[in-house]
Amino acid sequence: MAGFANHPVACNLLMASMLLVGAWALTRLNTQFFPTVDVAFITITAKWTGASAEDMEAAITEPIERELLGLDSVREMLSSSNRGYARITVKYEEGTDMDVALNEVKERVASIRNLPGEADEPVIKRIINYEPVARLLVTGPDGQNLRPIVREIERDLIEIGIAKVDIIGLPAEEIAIQVPSAALRELDMSLADIAHRVAATSVDLPAGSIGRDQTSKQLRMLDQARDEADFEHLALRSGDDGRFLALGDVATVERRARKGEIRTLYEGRPSVSLLLSRAETSDSLESARALHEWLAERRGQWPPGVEVIAYDESWELIRERTVLLLKNGAGGLVLVVAVLFLFLNARVAFWVAVGIPVSFMAALGVLYGLGGSVNMVSLFALIMAFGIIVDDAIVVGEDALTKRQSGAAPFVAARDGARRMLAPVLASSLTTVAAFMPLMLVGGTIGRIMFDVPLVVICVIIASVIESFLILPGHLHHTFRRSEGARASAFRRWFDDAFERFRDGAFRRLVTGAVHQPLTTLCCAVAALLLIVGLIQGNRLAFNFFPTPEEQTLFARVGFAAGTPPERVERYIGHLEHTLKETEAHFGEELVELAVARLGQQGDQFASLRVQLVGPDGRETRNSEFIAAWHERIEPAPGLESLSLTEARTGPPGGDVEVSLTGSSADALKAAALEITAVLATVPGVSGIEDDMPFGQEQFIVRLTPQASALGLTVTDVGEQLRAAYDGRVAQIFQHEGEEIEVRVVLPDRERND
Repeated sequence: MAGFANHPVACNLLMASMLLVGAWALTRLNTQFFPTVDVAFITITAKWTGASAEDMEAAITEPIERELLGLDSVREMLSSSNRGYARITVKYEEGTDMDVALNEVKERVASIRNLPGEADEPVIKRIINYEPVARLLVTGPDGQNLRPIVREIERDLIEIGIAKVDIIGLPAEEIAIQVPSAALRELDMSLADIAHRVAATSVDLPAGSIGRDQTSKQLRMLDQARDEADFEHLALRSGDDGRFLALGDVATVERRARKGEIRTLYEGRPSVSLLLSRAETSDSLESARALHEWLAERRGQWPPGVEVIAYDESWELIRERTVLLLKNGAGGLVLVVAVLFLFLNARVAFWVAVGIPVSFMAALGVLYGLGGSVNMVSLFALIMAFGIIVDDAIVVGEDALTKRQSGAAPFVAARDGARRMLAPVLASSLTTVAAFMPLMLVGGTIGRIMFDVPLVVICVIIASVIESFLILPGHLHHTFRRSEGARASAFRRWFDDAFERFRDGAFRRLVTGAVHQPLTTLCCAVAALLLIVGLIQGNRLAFNFFPTPEEQTLFARVGFAAGTPPERVERYIGHLEHTLKETEAHFGEELVELAVARLGQQGDQFASLRVQLVGPDGRETRNSEFIAAWHERIEPAPGLESLSLTEARTGPPGGDVEVSLTGSSADALKAAALEITAVLATVPGVSGIEDDMPFGQEQFIVRLTPQASALGLTVTDVGEQLRAAYDGRVAQIFQHEGEEIEVRVVLPDRERND
């Protein structure tokens, strides 16, 4: 310390180094909403079109679960079986090598030999944490014409640096070859026969090379049909008499969306939603800047009637809250500097204040070196560390100033002030570090999110100690030398005299009275403690584990009885949109920016409406008021089983209250869920109750009669015929313009839907 106090170049060089390191780190630190959290999840998904939830559970979910039992480091395994779809999520302990875990899961699933042959091969993947940047809504009068536009937008966004683009509402397509049952009887063919014929005649097939001794040429068969006309002209039969029967003569060929795909609507028009996300190494603000530059460049270039709207721009929350925190921090800095100038020498106060940005910049350098980022949690920790930084520098500067005012030489005052305060400041810093360190040991998602708080605070404390004992003494030495013989201003003399009168008068009497009356002092402290306890126990002071500002996004989710026609669900979504506009008109201000409907996400009987409101600062109406008024205007509909209006949540996943039920009987679980839902609905303040186990669809159970067995029919024969007729027989799958197209042979819709 003495060397730095007597060597101005050394302390200035160290200060410049800390500032430069921080400035360099600031240009490289990622800007994002939350800290990067590694998700130790692996998912296994499987599809078996036409299968019931019970079939999915018995034939796919349970065999996979049994095979995955005994995996190392597994914390939890969850599975859900739905109609035609199953999903198993394996959650691992923190620190697990996920590459090894992924390979082990793939090996075990591949070893299962009794999965249904008609089901798709299970898809196994590790969950990668992508942070949303914004959403794009592409809407137009014709949904089919949106497909090439959406694919072009996807390519453009990836080229400009958007890491991941998820497309929602662009249904996968199929070529449906619909053959009437009368034609099948007349031809004496089955749907499987026609599917086999299509697969054999519509194919691109490489056949090797020819002419090796001369000019070599490749041999290829290029007979893959790719549109309706091509399939209609495929030869179904050709006789010896020269008669030719084309597929189009007996079947209707149509290119359409596959059954069970998600659809999105905006103001009743077809639309497609694109979710734009950044990777862990990408910067949210840079991704958003590239997006808006691209939107400005493409504005006015879309076909007539097509709109591209950016919404749910989470990067704006990052910018707004970053600016808010910086404003609050700047305001706090101004107040700190003002107080320092009042109670300390102006030059000493200046150098104490300089220590704040120096410590911050050094802490940012350490944060970058440890792989941190600029996010809401780390910014909060930086603001919280303001007082810690100032305290260290104040006690060193004040003690050195006192010694200087007592007649010590400038160098001696600066050196002895730092030496005398070294032990108490170190003790104070270490106790603060000890208080924050346990936060680093908190596990789970919330622990990984909050890890930045102790990390940033500890970095700032270390930087503050370095600045207070190596940099500040040199500046104090220089300040004391320059201020020798300087006369204080009239205001400074007046303020110092007034403060001394207060200190030696009223304040001294108050402290003396508190010391001489210990019981009174103790009673006042206990009374204050009881007041605080009373505020908490009486619910005057609410408890919020993860406080967040009011959100802009609301969700309306509806569920009808299984088997409800999709048209009825779509009409009810139109009713929700109508009541949404009525609610907005009721409050008399602009509240709704847009509302996007999503249908068929979990089945034809389910739908949701995503509503984006004006930002909280731009409206008087609060979310709770709006939801309550909207709910009053919504009318029930026949077959409606569930309706929930909720607002979006940030922070750890899950609802405010969650109840999980386990048991061996699905019927008993559903009955218990209905009872709990009824009880929760009576609790004041509880709303948006959702049950993730809907009633299943009614079924026809088909069994063979003794006569069928006498004719030689088997369950497999009849089952395959029924499946081909009502679910369709996939003849082939081909790629066309970057999309996977299924060719499915099936009975006509008019026969299957009757």
